[in-house]
Amino acid sequence: MSQTNNISKTRVLTETAIMLALATVLSLIKILQLPYGGAVTVASMLPAIIIAYRHGFKFGLLAGFVFGVFEQLLGLNNLSYVTTWQSVLAVIMLDYIIAFMVIAFAGLFRKISSQPVGLMAGSILVCILRFLCHVISGATVWAGLSIPSEAALIYSIGYNATYMIPETIVTAAAAYYIGSILDFRGDKIRNLSTQGDTRIPVLKWIAGLVIVAAVIFDAVNIFMHLQNADSGEFDATGFASVNWTLIGIVSLAAIVIALVLFLISKKTAKKE
Repeated sequence: MSQTNNISKTRVLTETAIMLALATVLSLIKILQLPYGGAVTVASMLPAIIIAYRHGFKFGLLAGFVFGVFEQLLGLNNLSYVTTWQSVLAVIMLDYIIAFMVIAFAGLFRKISSQPVGLMAGSILVCILRFLCHVISGATVWAGLSIPSEAALIYSIGYNATYMIPETIVTAAAAYYIGSILDFRGDKIRNLSTQGDTRIPVLKWIAGLVIVAAVIFDAVNIFMHLQNADSGEFDATGFASVNWTLIGIVSLAAIVIALVLFLISKKTAKKE
């Protein structure tokens, strides 16, 4: 349910503008950049998702639309790959406007008693809907350009999964963490406080982030060898050029570090 009945529209619009500015800045910090526009960011959609979660579908739709316009302006060079005005319009709508307007659905899980779970669930739903928009665009507009016409749907799913899966993981993890420490359901954003133990298991979160970072690192190093930077086509022979030794070392190190941090956190909790 929207909280705008208790908050002036001017205040909501100001809050939305601040969140969109933050989202735009975060979108410039790219963990992974693929050819033809695909990228993994530092949870750039989350500020807009929070707007939808706090103020409902209408303001979420507005935030998503404006954020989509900003992303389109930052990615104007991607329009150079398409030639007709119909394909240009389709790319703008499917890869940017509609793809980010789905942020409006982030508030569907607001009634869940656990805010972190509700915010995370909304974030995952938004990422899935955005992924579907990109898949449709890839299988139609980009078929024959960056995507082979044959098996265009399968190729589009594969290409967009390379960055949307890590993006979903990063966004969902950030949403759960932020939802654990800040209350977005009131008129004002406040620190969460209960009568119980409110301490955040920092070591466990660090362990989780280490695993996420390792997954993203592995995905980047594998898929970047499977995609031709000039044609955008996947090439299975690229597996041979992947540095599997490095990937194995990074993965093993991440697992060991995460286990050590979990054990330390568990022992510390018992002592306290």
